[in-house]
Amino acid sequence: MAAATPSGSGLRADARRNSEQIRAAAIGAFRGQGLTVPMEEVAKAAGVSKATIFNRFGGRIGLIEAVIEEVVARELFTVIDRARTIEDAGERVTSYLTALRDLQYRQPAVNDVLLQIYPHAPQLMEICRAGSEANEEFVAAARAAGALRPEFTAGDLQALVVDNALVLKHGERPPRDDYDRRTRYLLDGIRGRSAASGER
Repeated sequence: MAAATPSGSGLRADARRNSEQIRAAAIGAFRGQGLTVPMEEVAKAAGVSKATIFNRFGGRIGLIEAVIEEVVARELFTVIDRARTIEDAGERVTSYLTALRDLQYRQPAVNDVLLQIYPHAPQLMEICRAGSEANEEFVAAARAAGALRPEFTAGDLQALVVDNALVLKHGERPPRDDYDRRTRYLLDGIRGRSAASGER
C-alpha cells in the first residue's frame, strides 16, 4: 500500500498553485480591463472562488500590490528611463509624453494608477510619486531650454495626463488615428518658440 501524502505539504502545494493561478488571472484581467475589474471575473479566470482570492491576498488591494509591478510599473518606468537617455530636453519631453499617452491608450490599468483610484495601495501611490517627479524633471529641463512655453508647468502636464486618463476610462474611446493626431496637436500647443522655430 502506498504511503499517504502528508496533508500539510499537499495543502501548501495547492495553495501555491492557487496563488500562481490567481496572479496570472489578475495580470491578464487588469491589463485588459483595468484595476477595477470585478473580482468575480478574476476568480473565474483563475478557476477559484472569490473567497480564495481574499484568503490568499486579502482582497483587491493585496492583489493589486502583488501584481502591479508586472501590470504597470515595469512599462511605465521603462518609458521614464528611455526618456532620460535623450540628450535634447525638448525631444525628451516629446518622447516622454508621446510614449506615456501611448501607454495610456494600450493599458487601462495605467489610467487607474494615474487617477489614484486605490489610494490605499502603497505601491500604486509610489508609482504616482515617481511619475510626478519625472514630470517635474522633464518639464523643468525643457522650459530651461526654451522647448516649452514658459508658462507651462509640471502641474499642467499632470492635469493633461489625468484628463486623458478620465476620458479613456469613462468616455468614448477614440480610434487610434484620431488619438495620435490629438497627441500631435497637444505637443504643438505646449512647445516653446525655440522648438517651434526649429521645426520650420
